[in-house]
Amino acid sequence: MLRLYRLYIDESGDHSYGKKELQKWVMKFKEDTLEVPIDHYPELERDEKRYLGLTGCIIESEEYRNIFHPRIEQLKQKYFPHNPDEPVIFHRKDIINKHGPFWRLRDSNHEKAFNEDLASFLEEMKFTVITVVIDKKVHIERYHEFAYHPYHYSLGAMLERYCGFLHFYNGKGDVLAESRGGTEDRQLKEAYACIYSSGTQYRPPVFFQKVLTSKELKLKPKTANIAGIQLSDLLAYPLKQEILVENKRLPDTMTEVFGKKVCEIVRSKYNRQFYTGKVYGYGKVFLK
Repeated sequence: MLRLYRLYIDESGDHSYGKKELQKWVMKFKEDTLEVPIDHYPELERDEKRYLGLTGCIIESEEYRNIFHPRIEQLKQKYFPHNPDEPVIFHRKDIINKHGPFWRLRDSNHEKAFNEDLASFLEEMKFTVITVVIDKKVHIERYHEFAYHPYHYSLGAMLERYCGFLHFYNGKGDVLAESRGGTEDRQLKEAYACIYSSGTQYRPPVFFQKVLTSKELKLKPKTANIAGIQLSDLLAYPLKQEILVENKRLPDTMTEVFGKKVCEIVRSKYNRQFYTGKVYGYGKVFLK
């Protein structure tokens, strides 16, 4: 039986190179016709600028409508009572900093109980995770002015894995990502449309067209209260950090207890090669 899925995408990190600085760097490279050390481009020396992570959560449509969405709303009402007309939006930074409706987490007992229930929710829900991380510094060093836009490059890698999942499980689906603003949304939709119509370096267009139900990428802001995007938002940062540690880009100094717990829970939910169980290249992707 054909199953319908949706891929919910959110990001962690900076998705740009800083256009003005990159243009200056590229022009200097062209003028000098010499290798310009990347440390002449200081913006990418900071980890928060250097790495971009995209996390996508694949959820089957019936599962999402009947179980996932109701359960996440029950969790919100239990710990952050609110009028449904003014929904509470799970946003990792607000939860960590206890801002807005999450002020209740300033009570340590309330926070402990919430973290336990959230962990149980993540463990019990059925979803499949793909996380793509790109090292923008190394990518520029390698490709110079021919470097791909980091979000678009990562999106291509994400869609290759998602569509591979759909082919294997006889499914079809679409993609919903968080809206990031007028020009950026337009560029992102164009990147998706290009992949759909022209394929990627590794996959022909028919690979995508056979299983994607829409030629267009769907975009919604966080305020739209999309449960799948909120899930990706909660996972994106700790999963990106874990991949960076595994690839020796960061020391293993993660001290956030709940972040580590999230990584442990998600290990069993990564997309993987069915016969070997291999995760890297399927559920975890590191681009350079």
